[in-house]
Amino acid sequence: MDEESLRRKLAAIETLFAGASTLGEREAAEAARERILARLKAANEAQPAVEYQFSLADEWQRRLFVALLRRYRLEPYRYRGQRRTTVMVRVPERFVKETLWPQYQQLAATLRGWLDEVADRVIREVLQAEGGGLEEKVASPRLGPGGSGPATPAD
Repeated sequence: MDEESLRRKLAAIETLFAGASTLGEREAAEAARERILARLKAANEAQPAVEYQFSLADEWQRRLFVALLRRYRLEPYRYRGQRRTTVMVRVPERFVKETLWPQYQQLAATLRGWLDEVADRVIREVLQAEGGGLEEKVASPRLGPGGSGPATPAD
């Protein structure tokens, strides 16, 4: 999948969550965003916003989630001392459950697949070797040099 295909697929995910029946380019994406903003406004009127804490696995997931929040004019933050991958936001529960979190999960899965494809291709081309999975073996009682524990690279 090339970058343009990725962009179209990510836009299509937003259009799906907005309930659109047709896909167009920028107009459909903006219309989808406006429908989701209207849904958020209705959720805000129906129930108060509550503070949510999202603990994301890594920096790229955090950046994706923060971008999604900002797209819907939500204000992400974190408290001093929280991990860099923690994101706080005040938002109605209904919006989180019906729109925000499912949409984020689909966007993240799509982006993860694309990043995996790119990484595999670059590793194959540069190192001229596969970087895939590992064979799983039964652990032996003697793990490192002299059996004292796991082997680690020298400093």
